[in-house]
Amino acid sequence: MTRRIVFVTGGAGFIGSNIVARLAEDRSLDVVVCDRLREADLGKWRNLSRHPIGDFVAPEEMFDWLEKRWRDVEAVIHMGAISSTTEPDADRIIQTNFGLSRDLFRWCTDRQRRLIYASSAATYGDGAQGFEDPDDFESLAALRPLNAYGWSKALFDVFTARQAAREYAPPQCAGLKFFNVYGPNEGHKGAMKSVAAQIWPSVRDGQGVQLFRSYREGIPDGGQKRDFVYVRDVAEVVAWLLASPQVNGVFNLGSGQARSFEDLARAVFAAAGQPAQIGYIPMPTAIRDHYQYFTEARMERLASAGYSGAFTSLEDGVADYVRSYLATDDPYR
Repeated sequence: MTRRIVFVTGGAGFIGSNIVARLAEDRSLDVVVCDRLREADLGKWRNLSRHPIGDFVAPEEMFDWLEKRWRDVEAVIHMGAISSTTEPDADRIIQTNFGLSRDLFRWCTDRQRRLIYASSAATYGDGAQGFEDPDDFESLAALRPLNAYGWSKALFDVFTARQAAREYAPPQCAGLKFFNVYGPNEGHKGAMKSVAAQIWPSVRDGQGVQLFRSYREGIPDGGQKRDFVYVRDVAEVVAWLLASPQVNGVFNLGSGQARSFEDLARAVFAAAGQPAQIGYIPMPTAIRDHYQYFTEARMERLASAGYSGAFTSLEDGVADYVRSYLATDDPYR
């Protein structure tokens, strides 16, 4: 019997493991994970512990594994990346986020296997050009990210658009510009965890939380806004793309609604049944001049491509995250 393999890079990470959890619901699929687990105490392995996987592959063995089993591989879902926006080694960022992605794109093209990959809202830079997501070469090349991470993601988006124009592309190539994703299985991320996860211990212990003061006229302290999207919704979009091989392009993936950090903090307190205790601290001067005060994904193109799923409200997503995961003894999905 022919195997149906979906190969997920970064599959033990935050977003990747939630995608694995969603796809593993389909028992006709063998979901194969490519990742590094590193220190057992960090608990990254536990992101996968509830779900059957078809195999686990080390990154350095990836192309050998794919080449031996390519006939059964239905799609590559490429979530593996250096996701820290503060990573100081730009060579490491570009080699991992662009070079590896480029090589996977070429492998998928040569073997005519589908590719779904992670882009990022960091490609939009300071947001001065808005957050619409046209994916023609000129629009993608015009974006100006603020850090090496955002640049590496933008570079690959431009690469895929250029190759598609040359008619050299996988049968499906779909990129997703993730906005501020939160939810279970991010415990290993340390300082890169979502704000909801970072403030949870203080909320749980009945303490107050601190948000940044605002340095922009007309925006209150804690009023800086982001598009927060629940990771379950992200996994649903990826599952839909896997079932929709005709969909190609680079799409925004957020909730479509900007909410303030104070809204987020109040949602965490409410989910915990605690009165909100919110204070404000000075924003570090190193980030004050280029801090983003607003992000909001325009989601019309994804809907036009056929996605009809609803996105979870901030209050409902935070409530589920807190009550089903953070407040439990086993916070893994």
